[in-house]
Amino acid sequence: MNNHQYLQVFQMAAPEVIVTLAALALLLADITTLKEQSNTIRRGVCAMIAAVGCVAAFFVMFTMPGHGAILDGMLVLNPVTVFAKQCLLMLVLGTVLISTQSEFTEHVGEFFAVMLLGAVGMMFLISAEELLAIFLALEMTSLSLYLLAGFNKNDSRAAEASLKYFLFGGIAAAITLFGFSLLYGLAGTTNVGLIAAAIQSKASDPLTSAALAMVLVGFGFKIAAVPFHLWAPDAYQAAPTPSAALIASGSKLASFFVLGKLLIVGLATTAGSAAWRAETSGWLPVVAILAAGSMIFGNLAAIAQTDVRRLLAYSAVAHAGYTLVGLMGAGAQAFPSIVYYVTTYGAAVIGAFAVAGIVEEHAGGARLENFAGLSKRSPILAVSLMIFILSLAGIPPLAGFFGKFFLFISAAAPKLGLLWLVILAIAMSAVSLYYYLIVLKQVFVADAPANAPALVVNPGALFGIILLAAGVVIAGCVPDLLLGQLTAVLPH
Repeated sequence: MNNHQYLQVFQMAAPEVIVTLAALALLLADITTLKEQSNTIRRGVCAMIAAVGCVAAFFVMFTMPGHGAILDGMLVLNPVTVFAKQCLLMLVLGTVLISTQSEFTEHVGEFFAVMLLGAVGMMFLISAEELLAIFLALEMTSLSLYLLAGFNKNDSRAAEASLKYFLFGGIAAAITLFGFSLLYGLAGTTNVGLIAAAIQSKASDPLTSAALAMVLVGFGFKIAAVPFHLWAPDAYQAAPTPSAALIASGSKLASFFVLGKLLIVGLATTAGSAAWRAETSGWLPVVAILAAGSMIFGNLAAIAQTDVRRLLAYSAVAHAGYTLVGLMGAGAQAFPSIVYYVTTYGAAVIGAFAVAGIVEEHAGGARLENFAGLSKRSPILAVSLMIFILSLAGIPPLAGFFGKFFLFISAAAPKLGLLWLVILAIAMSAVSLYYYLIVLKQVFVADAPANAPALVVNPGALFGIILLAAGVVIAGCVPDLLLGQLTAVLPH
């Protein structure tokens, strides 16, 4: 590479560079000027540096060139990837704000640095259209999330959850890499855009089926789809609240985005059909099975939960199924609905985890009974949680309703063959309303215990929760603010 190419790489990776510099800056500040300060001050300053880095990276993307690609697709820049990375940065910003409430570790700088480095991995994952770059970005993201899940050294459950997450993730990574190697052997290229044409004549080859199966297994783990979800309930329940929030939001957006590129672009010629009574071999029928299994199991398992964080974990499995339904939609036009849905779902789930974390901190647990009388103990938290919960349930006019509407329309619009899957998704959404309302019943109907402690909320975390709640309401009342922008940058 010559100097001009190095400069081009730096320009295209400017947002990632800014976030990385923010991670290094807060680390430096934490071990120097903040060394003798209290943990509260250290968390506030580190969160401020991290937030400034995210906001700066967000706005610098408005000044970047519209299109570009280097190193055979290792880093691709276009309006769609830029918009997706901006959505990701907003989710990371929300996670940073709610982190100011957490007091689980003295290693404050390290925690925020690992969080930002994980975000950098997710940003590279969104930009990559080359198999090796995708794998490296996946590993960078995964290693950060493994660390974040077990960051609370005082909780043995967090260590167990992190170990389980790591073991499942290592196996999934190996399977994904094996699948990528088969794709490279079949296509003779690692560029996602060139793979489809190269394997068109080999769609019925057993090696193509094996490669497809391995890719879906690897990404099925990342998105916590059934039956690759076994790590999720423990990780969501035992990991520190900000870690669980980032796993449930930002990593889902990046994983679904790159999975969409792999399937819709790279494996378009091996799609097959999942239409009712007209199935043909390919990835569509496999994804349909994963989606149906995730929606059914996730929602039914959530009904039996008495811990709100574990309930959110099984809910996340169901939401992965809903997103897979949208992934089966009309080609590239499925991307707007996927990005809108995962972004708004991410905002709602970060807020829900934040409120659950505050209740857990004061009550010693996040069981349903710990939320009793929350509306009287903290009306702001109660109303915010109601917004998050009802959005997850898909109640209008909140963002979750329009997210599901756009996903299901995307799947059903091209042909009515997938109508069976859309009907199943609607039915499972109705089931989910039951266990979401159980949570709200505790919040607004049940009486608080006589000895219930007062809820003390960090101003930064409270601001983050209010900001997330406002975002969910605005994105639902005016969905075109988000969806319209993404639709406008897609090729027609």
